[in-house]
Amino acid sequence: MSLAATSEGKVAVWRQDRAAYDSNVDKTVVEALSALSLQDDFITPGDHVVLKPNWVKEHDERRPGPNQWEHVITHPSVISAVTNWVAERLADSGRITICDAPQTDSSFARLREYCDLDGLVQRAKQKWPGLNVQLLDLRIEEWHSIDGVTVSKKELPGDPMGATTIPLNEASEFVGFHGLGRLYGASYDMHETNAHHMGTKHEYQLCRTPLAADVLINLPKLKCHKKVGLTCALKNLVGINASKNWLPHHTEGTPDQGGDQFPATTAKAKLEHSWMGRIKRFLSRHPQLSKAFVPIKRLGRFAFGDTEKTVRSGNWHGNDTCWRMVLDLNKCVFNFDANGLPRERPLKYLCVVDAIVAGEGNGPMSPDPKACGMIISGTNPVAVDAACCALMGFDWRKLRMLVGAFRIRNMPLIPVDRDSISVVSNIPSLNKSLGDYRRKDSLGFKPHFGWVGAIEINN
Repeated sequence: MSLAATSEGKVAVWRQDRAAYDSNVDKTVVEALSALSLQDDFITPGDHVVLKPNWVKEHDERRPGPNQWEHVITHPSVISAVTNWVAERLADSGRITICDAPQTDSSFARLREYCDLDGLVQRAKQKWPGLNVQLLDLRIEEWHSIDGVTVSKKELPGDPMGATTIPLNEASEFVGFHGLGRLYGASYDMHETNAHHMGTKHEYQLCRTPLAADVLINLPKLKCHKKVGLTCALKNLVGINASKNWLPHHTEGTPDQGGDQFPATTAKAKLEHSWMGRIKRFLSRHPQLSKAFVPIKRLGRFAFGDTEKTVRSGNWHGNDTCWRMVLDLNKCVFNFDANGLPRERPLKYLCVVDAIVAGEGNGPMSPDPKACGMIISGTNPVAVDAACCALMGFDWRKLRMLVGAFRIRNMPLIPVDRDSISVVSNIPSLNKSLGDYRRKDSLGFKPHFGWVGAIEINN
């Protein structure tokens, strides 16, 4: 990993006077980063620094429009504040790339418009004329969906540096997993997903630009997540993938079949699995007929329940698949370079979490706004996520992703145990070891409905 164990066990939690995106954000970001006491050479002139925000979707899925994104994606004022902080250390010499691969059916054009991303880049160039500042959509294609059904696909340039295949193989969290062969990725083509995850073969295709960075700065939005409980530092790296369908999201089937697609083995779940399975297999062979499936899916929603209220697709606390993929991606980033070879030098990594207005409930696409007024920073993704988990009011021991992260022996992600993580904060009551956190210290987030009653802190 990038820094000494003592640094990796420190997380800064900084709160500003009010939960609003105004001029105070710059000050809050600087103070949160100063509290980490980073080494003077963490960023040096001439470096290439990559900023990776969360741009998953241009709006809340329930309410499309230009004013419904503040609680869903990383706010541009946080990106701008970090850009300025980086530029000062580059001393007007170097590169800053701001990039992400949003959900495939998202509109990057609307993201640019709603968040004025071009204006953000232009202002940075005017203020720091010696820097090369660029904005990238890392995706290789954008899908057009109608009511959740992909009906067409458009090719995109993707990462100008291209992509590389990372052979994680024996170091993968999927080695020995009982769901191999039944993994579901990002589309109906399950064969593609499972072709890259079998036995001890486990590989991912990642964009080269983030992997080639001298410094990678992760800028997640703090939200609940339907498949892993929370999305923050660890989960945000899903956005550097070149091929989303290589990423297992759940295991098909009901619990008695060894699947985690549904939370219970009911007649309705078995019927839905059988019915939808046939349709998915058919559409994977005949994608040109996808548009005809739209009314059928609407009928299925009426018969089996809306996804905003009914648990399916692994959207519950029993998902034993998605967390493995998330940890695998982080192993890839920290241990392999842009050529898919073992890193010769440790990656310099920093995380700055946007929790000014976070998202609770049905995240990551339809969360309710949660005003927190906080910026959270750290140099280790597991430490940051563990701290955020406690602040949200969730018990890390009840989230497979965090339990797995602390147990990793092959390519470990953190050199300290959870109780050795310390929080520094301008909130006096939060200045203590994470092991001493209790429910009274939390912000009381409401989990996704598939996680309610399963992860909250009890004491």
